Amino acid sequence: MKQTAKQFLICLIIPVVGGILIGFFINGASTYQTLQKPPLSPPSIVFPIVWTILYVLMGISSYLICKTYHRNRKQAIVLYFGQLLLNFLWPILFFVCKNYFLALILLFILIYTVIKMIFLFYQINKRAGVLQLPYLLWLFFASYLNMAIIFLN
Repeated sequence: MKQTAKQFLICLIIPVVGGILIGFFINGASTYQTLQKPPLSPPSIVFPIVWTILYVLMGISSYLICKTYHRNRKQAIVLYFGQLLLNFLWPILFFVCKNYFLALILLFILIYTVIKMIFLFYQINKRAGVLQLPYLLWLFFASYLNMAIIFLN
Protein backbone atom coordinates (compact mmCIF):
# COMPACT_ATOMS: atom_id res chain seq x y z
CA MET A 1 0.00 0.00 0.00
CA LYS A 2 2.76 2.48 0.91
CA GLN A 3 4.62 1.72 -2.33
CA THR A 4 1.47 2.41 -4.35
CA ALA A 5 0.88 5.74 -2.60
CA LYS A 6 4.52 6.70 -3.08
CA GLN A 7 4.39 5.81 -6.79
CA PHE A 8 1.16 7.81 -7.17
CA LEU A 9 2.70 10.87 -5.50
CA ILE A 10 5.82 10.69 -7.66
CA CYS A 11 3.71 10.44 -10.82
CA LEU A 12 1.65 13.42 -9.68
CA ILE A 13 4.57 15.56 -8.51
CA ILE A 14 6.69 15.28 -11.68
CA PRO A 15 4.38 17.21 -14.05
CA VAL A 16 3.00 19.58 -11.39
CA VAL A 17 6.40 20.61 -10.03
CA GLY A 18 7.77 20.84 -13.57
CA GLY A 19 4.94 23.20 -14.45
CA ILE A 20 5.53 25.29 -11.35
CA LEU A 21 9.25 25.57 -12.15
CA ILE A 22 8.53 26.63 -15.72
CA GLY A 23 6.05 29.18 -14.36
CA PHE A 24 8.73 30.70 -12.14
CA PHE A 25 11.26 30.60 -14.96
CA ILE A 26 9.06 32.49 -17.43
CA ASN A 27 7.33 34.77 -14.93
CA GLY A 28 9.49 37.84 -15.47
CA ALA A 29 10.14 37.15 -19.14
CA SER A 30 6.61 37.55 -20.42
CA THR A 31 5.46 40.35 -22.69
CA TYR A 32 2.23 38.42 -23.26
CA GLN A 33 0.14 41.27 -21.82
CA THR A 34 1.45 43.68 -24.46
CA LEU A 35 0.72 41.40 -27.43
CA GLN A 36 -2.31 41.74 -29.66
CA LYS A 37 -4.41 38.70 -28.82
CA PRO A 38 -7.14 37.01 -30.84
CA PRO A 39 -10.78 36.70 -29.91
CA LEU A 40 -11.34 33.86 -27.41
CA SER A 41 -8.13 34.72 -25.55
CA PRO A 42 -8.81 33.97 -21.90
CA PRO A 43 -7.64 36.24 -19.09
CA SER A 44 -4.11 35.45 -17.88
CA ILE A 45 -5.39 33.95 -14.61
CA VAL A 46 -6.98 31.08 -16.57
CA PHE A 47 -3.64 29.66 -17.76
CA PRO A 48 -2.14 28.56 -14.40
CA ILE A 49 -5.49 27.11 -13.33
CA VAL A 50 -5.94 25.10 -16.52
CA TRP A 51 -2.32 23.95 -16.60
CA THR A 52 -2.47 22.79 -12.98
CA ILE A 53 -5.55 20.69 -13.75
CA LEU A 54 -3.90 19.29 -16.88
CA TYR A 55 -0.69 18.44 -15.02
CA VAL A 56 -2.69 16.63 -12.32
CA LEU A 57 -4.52 14.65 -15.04
CA MET A 58 -1.15 13.84 -16.65
CA GLY A 59 0.16 12.59 -13.32
CA ILE A 60 -2.87 10.39 -12.69
CA SER A 61 -2.72 9.06 -16.23
CA SER A 62 1.00 8.26 -15.99
CA TYR A 63 0.37 6.48 -12.69
CA LEU A 64 -2.26 4.29 -14.34
CA ILE A 65 0.28 3.38 -17.02
CA CYS A 66 3.04 2.71 -14.48
CA LYS A 67 0.89 0.33 -12.46
CA THR A 68 -0.46 -1.57 -15.48
CA TYR A 69 1.67 -4.42 -16.74
CA HIS A 70 1.68 -4.32 -20.53
CA ARG A 71 4.30 -5.07 -23.18
CA ASN A 72 4.18 -1.43 -24.39
CA ARG A 73 4.36 0.18 -20.96
CA LYS A 74 8.02 1.18 -21.24
CA GLN A 75 7.43 2.73 -24.68
CA ALA A 76 4.44 4.65 -23.28
CA ILE A 77 6.46 6.01 -20.37
CA VAL A 78 9.28 7.13 -22.69
CA LEU A 79 6.72 8.85 -24.93
CA TYR A 80 5.12 10.47 -21.86
CA PHE A 81 8.42 11.95 -20.69
CA GLY A 82 9.24 13.04 -24.24
CA GLN A 83 6.02 15.00 -24.52
CA LEU A 84 6.57 16.42 -21.04
CA LEU A 85 9.95 17.73 -22.14
CA LEU A 86 8.40 19.30 -25.26
CA ASN A 87 5.67 20.76 -23.05
CA PHE A 88 8.25 22.39 -20.77
CA LEU A 89 10.25 23.74 -23.75
CA TRP A 90 7.30 25.48 -25.41
CA PRO A 91 6.89 28.32 -22.84
CA ILE A 92 10.63 28.97 -22.96
CA LEU A 93 10.51 29.41 -26.74
CA PHE A 94 7.33 31.47 -26.57
CA PHE A 95 7.79 33.66 -23.48
CA VAL A 96 11.56 33.83 -22.95
CA CYS A 97 12.90 33.64 -26.51
CA LYS A 98 9.79 35.31 -27.99
CA ASN A 99 10.18 33.06 -31.01
CA TYR A 100 6.47 32.56 -31.69
CA PHE A 101 6.97 30.76 -34.98
CA LEU A 102 9.40 28.18 -33.59
CA ALA A 103 7.11 27.78 -30.57
CA LEU A 104 4.24 26.99 -32.96
CA ILE A 105 6.34 24.37 -34.78
CA LEU A 106 7.22 22.83 -31.42
CA LEU A 107 3.54 22.90 -30.47
CA PHE A 108 2.63 20.95 -33.63
CA ILE A 109 5.30 18.37 -32.76
CA LEU A 110 3.92 18.24 -29.22
CA ILE A 111 0.37 17.69 -30.50
CA TYR A 112 1.58 14.85 -32.73
CA THR A 113 3.46 13.30 -29.81
CA VAL A 114 0.47 13.62 -27.48
CA ILE A 115 -1.83 11.99 -30.04
CA LYS A 116 0.60 9.05 -30.31
CA MET A 117 0.79 8.93 -26.50
CA ILE A 118 -3.00 8.94 -26.13
CA PHE A 119 -3.38 6.01 -28.54
CA LEU A 120 -0.66 4.06 -26.75
CA PHE A 121 -2.03 4.91 -23.30
CA TYR A 122 -5.52 3.87 -24.42
CA GLN A 123 -4.21 0.47 -25.53
CA ILE A 124 -2.60 -0.05 -22.14
CA ASN A 125 -5.26 1.50 -19.89
CA LYS A 126 -8.39 3.10 -21.36
CA ARG A 127 -8.81 5.57 -18.47
CA ALA A 128 -5.20 6.73 -18.85
CA GLY A 129 -5.82 7.52 -22.51
CA VAL A 130 -9.11 9.31 -21.87
CA LEU A 131 -7.57 11.43 -19.10
CA GLN A 132 -5.21 12.92 -21.71
CA LEU A 133 -8.02 14.20 -23.97
CA PRO A 134 -8.48 17.56 -22.15
CA TYR A 135 -4.74 18.14 -22.58
CA LEU A 136 -4.96 17.50 -26.31
CA LEU A 137 -7.93 19.86 -26.63
CA TRP A 138 -6.03 22.55 -24.71
CA LEU A 139 -3.03 22.08 -27.01
CA PHE A 140 -5.27 22.67 -30.03
CA PHE A 141 -6.56 25.83 -28.36
CA ALA A 142 -2.99 26.89 -27.53
CA SER A 143 -2.02 26.42 -31.18
CA TYR A 144 -4.90 28.70 -32.18
CA LEU A 145 -3.63 31.35 -29.74
CA ASN A 146 -0.01 30.89 -30.82
CA MET A 147 -0.90 31.09 -34.52
CA ALA A 148 -3.07 34.15 -34.04
CA ILE A 149 -0.34 35.92 -32.06
CA ILE A 150 2.04 35.33 -34.96
CA PHE A 151 -0.39 36.93 -37.39
CA LEU A 152 -1.47 39.79 -35.14
CA ASN A 153 1.98 40.90 -33.95
